[in-house]
Amino acid sequence: MKIISCFFSFVFAVVFYLILLIFHVIQWIALKFGYQYHKISVDWLNWFLMKSLLLLGNTFTFKKHYPIPRGVSIIFISNHQSMFDIPPIIWYMRKYHPKFVSKIQLGRGIPSVSFNLRHGGAALINRKDPKQSLSTLENFGKTIDRNTWSAVIFPEGTRSRNGQPKKFALNGLKMIIKNNPEAYIVPVTINNSWKVFKYGKFPLGMFNSIKIESFKPIHLRDTDTNEALLIAEQMIKENIKPI
Repeated sequence: MKIISCFFSFVFAVVFYLILLIFHVIQWIALKFGYQYHKISVDWLNWFLMKSLLLLGNTFTFKKHYPIPRGVSIIFISNHQSMFDIPPIIWYMRKYHPKFVSKIQLGRGIPSVSFNLRHGGAALINRKDPKQSLSTLENFGKTIDRNTWSAVIFPEGTRSRNGQPKKFALNGLKMIIKNNPEAYIVPVTINNSWKVFKYGKFPLGMFNSIKIESFKPIHLRDTDTNEALLIAEQMIKENIKPI
């Protein structure tokens, strides 16, 4: 299987980077017509990135266990297993205008991805500069609240290489919550995306079913922040499937 994957991983890499290059130009044009057009281009970029994984036999499924409120800010909190966590969240949650917190280094050098992070409303934080990070997250929280967009947070900070969840870091998340007192927290669990990289960066894993589930929204107005975060963390980790 690993030998076969080498060929298909090469084909996938060519297709994947072509998608990034093509949509970099599309995003640049779309942004000139305003936010909504740029957002549509980003939504479809991520649909194509998801479908490109079919070249490796990898599929995505999404299950929403409870309705997610509309017209208010949502804070999606999720475990993090690979870079392929992001396209399905953007596509399946597109009605909620998801915006990500990302390390500042990703804001340069990656076609399409860096462009969207810089122009699409993401928070780019410097992990070596706590002052910059907190200030950026504060402004990000206010922007999310003002526009009734959604924030997507991976509290583990880094990807889990084997699917096992890491300890959640909550300080940055609390800064966003502080500026979104009427928001809902929606716990999200991702399973199996780490298996795409079970051999490392090359070749990629094949025939994995990547599953995303969202759970009962927690209204921050009605729940203590620490309690809400504890409930969300427990819900996420309880639904991570064993290796």
